[in-house]
Amino acid sequence: MRTYNEGAFAKLNLYLGIHGLREDGYHELETVFQSIELQDQVSISVHDKGGISLRCNKRFLPTDERNLAYKAALAFFEAAGLDNPGLHINIKKVIPVGAGMAGGSTDAACVLRLLNRAFDRPLSKEQLAETALKLGADVPFCLWGGTALAGGVGEKLKPLAPMPECFIVVAKPHFSVSTKAAFGLYDQQPDLHCPHSGAMVQALERGDLRAISTNLYNSLEKPVGGQHPRILQIIERLESAGALGARMTGSGSAVFGIFDDRQKAKKAMPGLRLLCREVYLTRPLAGKSEK
Repeated sequence: MRTYNEGAFAKLNLYLGIHGLREDGYHELETVFQSIELQDQVSISVHDKGGISLRCNKRFLPTDERNLAYKAALAFFEAAGLDNPGLHINIKKVIPVGAGMAGGSTDAACVLRLLNRAFDRPLSKEQLAETALKLGADVPFCLWGGTALAGGVGEKLKPLAPMPECFIVVAKPHFSVSTKAAFGLYDQQPDLHCPHSGAMVQALERGDLRAISTNLYNSLEKPVGGQHPRILQIIERLESAGALGARMTGSGSAVFGIFDDRQKAKKAMPGLRLLCREVYLTRPLAGKSEK
């Protein structure tokens, strides 16, 4: 039996703008992704007993074909033209579920990377990205992470200057928000004055943490926050605790705040635990290279 393991890192959206509907019915997105150190642990074991099995420490998550990591394994063998000799996947989840942090997508991306390594890289980086996109719009970014500008439905990626060193507090309330529900709320009150991502990109190029924090933006925050006011309360709590900026990430429900001082960030956490089930202190993460 051969076993391989890696960390699967969460993402935040420093900027998420919606620019209307596409002809295929999806929303036209422009977003700046940022990887953070908060991570799940994913391992695969290749054996000779056939089939795919999956185990996860969160018992409420599916462990069959409904799990995106399981789907990633099936997609890999199909794309590589390989027979599956037998595979066990183990996931130790730390990233909050239903938080807008790509927890499922990053686990799926990790399975693709590990399988490609285990089978002597039958897929090129481009082929991995094509396979990842079939699983979900966030999965291609999660393959390599770092800081990137994404367009389309999130799949057109352009690497950006890395986020400068800082401390990030992530707070996840007791409820989750589905992507479908979030976009449904947005469609009821679309933002017709969505700013462009240029200010965020330029702030990253300058390494200007204050400008990055000032230009945080999420088109989904207002409609989702209107339905779930706790999200807006968390943002206010982070800002009053000294965050340079705070926003909801993705479709929610997690919120993050950026701090330039570790102690200040840590002091913000006890008050947030009165509002949230899960609170984490983390940092931005540079992208992975293909190994």
